[in-house]
Parts: sequence; structure tokens; C-alpha cells
Amino acid sequence: METLLEVKDLKTYFTTRDGIVKAVDGVSFDLHRGETLGVVGESGSGKSVTAMSIMRLIQGPKGKIEGGSIRFRDQDVLAMSEEEVRHLRGDRIAMIFQDPMTSLNPVFRVGDQIAESLIIHKSMKKKAAFQRAVELLDLVGIPKPESRAKDYPHQFSGGMRQRAMIAMALACDPDILIADEPTTALDVTIQAQILELMMELQQRTGSAIIMITHDLGVVADMADRVLVMYAGRHVESGTADEVFYKPLHPYTWGLLDSLPRHDIDEKGELCPIQGQPPSLISVPPGCAFSPRCPYAQPICRTDAPVLRVIEGGHAAACHFAGDPTFQRGVVDCAGVTS
Repeated sequence: METLLEVKDLKTYFTTRDGIVKAVDGVSFDLHRGETLGVVGESGSGKSVTAMSIMRLIQGPKGKIEGGSIRFRDQDVLAMSEEEVRHLRGDRIAMIFQDPMTSLNPVFRVGDQIAESLIIHKSMKKKAAFQRAVELLDLVGIPKPESRAKDYPHQFSGGMRQRAMIAMALACDPDILIADEPTTALDVTIQAQILELMMELQQRTGSAIIMITHDLGVVADMADRVLVMYAGRHVESGTADEVFYKPLHPYTWGLLDSLPRHDIDEKGELCPIQGQPPSLISVPPGCAFSPRCPYAQPICRTDAPVLRVIEGGHAAACHFAGDPTFQRGVVDCAGVTS
């Protein structure tokens, strides 16, 4: 299977008055043609910054990629010139951003903004590109696309702006589509249509998808492999079946236990992970999750665990992952195991 993207030990830091924010601190993964990688974790875990680093959208001097490598089809993305990166963005690697209001230019018509990438990357004439933009708007479910393509972003609802962003990302049939919470502003019916549209694109072109989301249901339905992030770090990865049915890291256990499960809990009570994610300026020593982990042992608070492959391609950064005596227990909503 062709490897489209290789990310190795990626580190992206931001300089602030209070110190260095280690937003991404050593993330590694590969992405293959036709594959969907789900990236999950709480807000602030580094998911979006990882995506923006791949697109080379982290701008200095406050933000900087401090280490690691990003290779697209054996090309070093971090060594590319700005012009080379501009040709890569939107054409071979496209991104659906989380906030469509700040991603669309308010002074240009929506159809013109979608057509722009076709004019630049596909050398299409303006009229043909605009017509293709109308077709794309129709494809993502916007009614009366011929007239709506002539509207400005402020004339679109939040959900329609999000669909316009998806149309823009799909315009050039990219090799890699990075979707950062692509269905957040959409109702469930449109969400299902958009996800189906993305899967149809994948089947037609063989593109790969990086799906960044908080919705574990979407990941379960779409993802071939899953990457779990916490405090800017890669804490578990494996196939969707491995991560959902045989999770290895206590943080993954916590994410799964936070889901409503009326089949096993008559009260339907949610059991969230206790505490808050750490400050990325001063991540606690040892395992970053240890202050919130009901299974933590003394070593967890002093020694940082190394990401290890436990079985097949299933890896976890936990001192006790793979230990047969280390089992997922029942955690009540006070964080007490039994």
C-alpha cells in the first residue's frame, strides 16, 4: 500500500509571555492511500495543531515547528519553499477547517472562492471554474447552488458555510483530505450526507483522510486506524477495532467510559474523566495523564512512558500496557477503581 504521508517525532511549540507551549510534542504516524486515520482527544490535546503543521500553516515567530519531519510522497514538506507549499496546499493536500466563518473571505463571493483553487491548481478558465463551483455546492447539499454561489459568506448560515468549506476542500480531488471537526455545525442528517460524500470521494480517487473529531461514533464508523492524543503527545494508536475493543491506555479507557452506554448502565449516567488537562507550558513530570489517572502508580509520576508496540501495530505510551495483571477496572464517577 502506497504511503502518502510520514510524520515522525513532530514537535510544534508556541512562545508566550508565560513560557513555551508544547502544543505538539513528539507525534508520529503514517498515512496510506485509501486509508482513514481518526485523530481523537480532548480539546487542547494538539489535534488541530498537528494538522496545521502538516499544511505548514504554523507561522513564526510565535509558532514554530521545532523538530521532527513531515514527508509527502518522499518529499520533505518542511524543506519546501513557500511557493512549493502553496502548490501543495489545496491541490494535493486539502483541509476542512473547524471554523468556517474565519476561513472564508467576507468580501468575495462563495463561488469565486471555491473556483479560485481550480483556476490556480487546475488551470481552468474562470467561467468553467465557477460552473464547477456550482456543481460542488450542489454536491454538498446547498439548495439553489446557481444563485447561492453568487452570495457572500455572511449570507450563509453556519452549516452552509461549513458545507462551502467542504466543497472548497474537495474541489481538486486531493490525495489527502484533512477534516478538522468537519460536521460540528451540521445537523445529524447533513452530517451523515457529508461523511458519505467524503467516503465516496475516497473510493473514487483513492485519497486518504485524516479525520479530527471528538465524536467517537464518527471514528468508529469511518476510521481504519485511530491515533489518540493527550497533552500534545501520541498515547495510543492501532486499528479501530484494537482501540475500541482492546484499548491499552487508561486515557483511552476514560474516553470510552465517558460515552453514554444505556445497554450496560440502567441510569444512563455519564462518567467523565476527572480533573482537567494539564497546562502545556508546564506538563507534569512522568506520564502527563497520571494526575487524572485512577490507575496511576508511583513510577507514573516520575518516569515518562515510551510509546511501545504491544501487539501487531497496536502501540501505547503506558508503563503497564500489555501487562496481563494490568486490567481495565470499573471506575465510578469519583474516579475510584474496583
